[in-house]
Amino acid sequence: MTATSKQDNENIAAARPARWVIKIGSALLTNDGQGLDLSLMQRWVDQMVALRALGVEIVVVSSGAVAEGMRRLGWARRPDSVHALQAAAAVGQMGLVQAWESRFQVHGLHTAQVLLTHDDLSHRTRYLNARTTLLTLLGLDVIPVVNENDTVVTDEIRFGDNDTLAALVANLVEADRLVILTDQSGLYERDPRKDPEAPMIREAQASDPRLLEVAGDGGHLGRGGMITKVRAATLAARSGARTTIASGRSPEVLAALAAGEAPGTTLLPDTTPYNARKQWLAGHLQMRGRLVLDAGAVRRLREAGSSLLPVGVISAHGQFSRGEMVACEDESGQRVACGLVNYDVDEAAKLVRRKSSEIQAILGYMNEEELIHRDNMVVL
Repeated sequence: MTATSKQDNENIAAARPARWVIKIGSALLTNDGQGLDLSLMQRWVDQMVALRALGVEIVVVSSGAVAEGMRRLGWARRPDSVHALQAAAAVGQMGLVQAWESRFQVHGLHTAQVLLTHDDLSHRTRYLNARTTLLTLLGLDVIPVVNENDTVVTDEIRFGDNDTLAALVANLVEADRLVILTDQSGLYERDPRKDPEAPMIREAQASDPRLLEVAGDGGHLGRGGMITKVRAATLAARSGARTTIASGRSPEVLAALAAGEAPGTTLLPDTTPYNARKQWLAGHLQMRGRLVLDAGAVRRLREAGSSLLPVGVISAHGQFSRGEMVACEDESGQRVACGLVNYDVDEAAKLVRRKSSEIQAILGYMNEEELIHRDNMVVL
């Protein structure tokens, strides 16, 4: 990548609004299983609205469906049966989404329920679909409320956790910050339940292997303890997000973070958001095909960090599908970029040398106006 295109892309990234993913755990949301804590939810919502007024885009990752369902069904302990857990999730999700919607409606804001599984974020096409939907909702000033789709997942409902889901969502939307609100104050060097004098870890690198040694286990309501939060921070760091683990019961905890204060524990990425995402794109996906570009398209990618439009593509080769990684080459066969393509090979072949405004007429629909968006591309 040329220095010019790198700087241009970093300027683009800096120009967009700040974006936070805020994850809230089951024990916190349901007051340790007593039922949804509506007053505490309203306090968080009020702070999120204040963040939005400062220009911060918000995605909420909300646990609590299973715990709320257990309360409604009168179950004191989390069941072992997958089907029972799925039933609890189905019952509890109704109350959970209603509670978030009504709290945000106080401020005249709409929410959107987004149910995902880990598989959705590893499947190529669903990854792009989820990303596009979430970014569209943010553009419409809607607050996405994301939860794992516990009603349909199987092993994940037993072994998964929303800390990991929140980190994957942070990767998905290129969040600047992942905030994990929990019933603990942060991560300590030793278990504070056994050693009240244990010092809190205020700041560390997310990649520090020593953090896993001090992380503990989860409670009976949640599916993960501090160890899942540390692992989530590591995942979030791969797209450049910093992670803060803090007490959701602390008054004005989100406002304090917005003011530059440091409640709880903050785990930092090793690189910038721009570089981390590009490295992740370049290092985790194999090439499934190639697009041959004309000289003008090559120049725009290298010098301006632009998205790849179909008008600049000469031909499409391979057996790729939407969401797969393809190479972009100049007419001499030299690779100039690679990225996640928005159309499969047959569709791309129909779009070469055509304007974006013609996509709808040619295909009968339009996923995106670009063949590859600049956010999903690495220029070499």
